Amino acid sequence: MKVLIRGAGVAGLTLAHELVTRGADVTVAERRRQIAGNASWQAGGMLAPWCERESAEEAVLTLGKGAADWWDTALPGHVVRNGTLVLAPARDAGELDRFGRRTSGFRQIDAEAIAAREPDLAGRFGRGLFFAEEAHLDPRRALIGLQQKLLGLGVRFEFGYGAVRMEGAADFEADCTGIAEAHAELRGVRGEMLLLRTPEISLSRPVRLLHPRIPIYVVPRADNLFMFGATMIESDAAGPISARSTMELLNAAYALHPAFGGAEIIETGTGVRPAFADNLPRVERDGQHIRVNGLYRHGFLLAPAMARQAADMILGNPTGEGTRP
Repeated sequence: MKVLIRGAGVAGLTLAHELVTRGADVTVAERRRQIAGNASWQAGGMLAPWCERESAEEAVLTLGKGAADWWDTALPGHVVRNGTLVLAPARDAGELDRFGRRTSGFRQIDAEAIAAREPDLAGRFGRGLFFAEEAHLDPRRALIGLQQKLLGLGVRFEFGYGAVRMEGAADFEADCTGIAEAHAELRGVRGEMLLLRTPEISLSRPVRLLHPRIPIYVVPRADNLFMFGATMIESDAAGPISARSTMELLNAAYALHPAFGGAEIIETGTGVRPAFADNLPRVERDGQHIRVNGLYRHGFLLAPAMARQAADMILGNPTGEGTRP
């Protein structure tokens, strides 16, 4: 079967992987001129289903549990399985208790255990939550690596104008274009990030710093880089990061460790994530067309599970009914 996938973000690439490894003839069409630049490119890359349960439905935990294994199988060596550390300043220690009541899969750890896991944070936090089963990856390396693998498996890529001219070129079409899809029920949720560089601190895993108003996360990457993110703004505006968000992220970075005060700001970025009213993704079929959308802030976490659902529907589900978590 020939399948055309529209969109080369994490949803489109994971679906392409599921389909081509099951024997389908796959083409990916992307209106941009390259993989870089979409919402997936700006993602944190946390494979953290237990932590996400704090503000998400049970389906996010259920569907996301297998994400690290999927990525490890698809791209060996990309997944770092060091867990997630959740902390709070002393004045906001009650946020740890609130977070713990809403989640599972963690253990309470004290200052000594925090220092053992992250020596550079020694003496800065009295207690925390450690989610040992969680993982993370670098989204940009993963997107590029997945594209290169797909090319090796025979998947064709059409970028820019070539992508526009692909109408009717396949037996089945899958729309994975995210917020670009004309879907009446989708809304945009804007995320903003900073990429900082400093050799003065080292982290082995994502750290979430809780705050009643703006909780933040930091994800370590190679070459002394750290990705800070937090904001979830109900907006489909794709312009530059705001001064307010930049200051809040930098203040939170400094609160985590003063060494971030001297870090270089390598990049600021924004991405508009597609979301439905319940913030859960959907796979919907209409004849020989399918839509995979609404991944919200859980792109790398939920894309593998949704790709499996979509591939099942394309290659074997006789009902043609829409599927939701």
